Amino acid sequence: MEILQIVGIGLIATFLALIIKEQKPSFAFLLVVFSGCVIFLYLIDQVYQVVAMIEKIAVSANVNVMYVETILKIIGIAYIAEFGAQLTKDAGQGAIASKIELGGKILILAMAIPILTVIIETVIGLIPSF
Repeated sequence: MEILQIVGIGLIATFLALIIKEQKPSFAFLLVVFSGCVIFLYLIDQVYQVVAMIEKIAVSANVNVMYVETILKIIGIAYIAEFGAQLTKDAGQGAIASKIELGGKILILAMAIPILTVIIETVIGLIPSF
């Protein structure tokens, strides 16, 4: 029932932010950022368990750990970029949020190049030559 705690934190923070926003908008934004960080930190243990399980499966399947680590980093970049973009949108800065999302996409593309190279080389190796 951890989802109930997460939703509870979110709803309480939302309610307080709406009340505080009328008097002190900057404090309301700080409350939103703080509650987002609390929820993120609350989920760190679950993220760690998922990463450990994926690495264990990769080792047992004889998959190169470098590729698994790269994929996990890509997933991390996606989540962090989304988190930052949403916070920036909450602050009313949609243009900056778009730039954060673009930066995340470019970093993901750059990190995926070694994996894409291996996939292309594998496909080329499977094509029979005449």
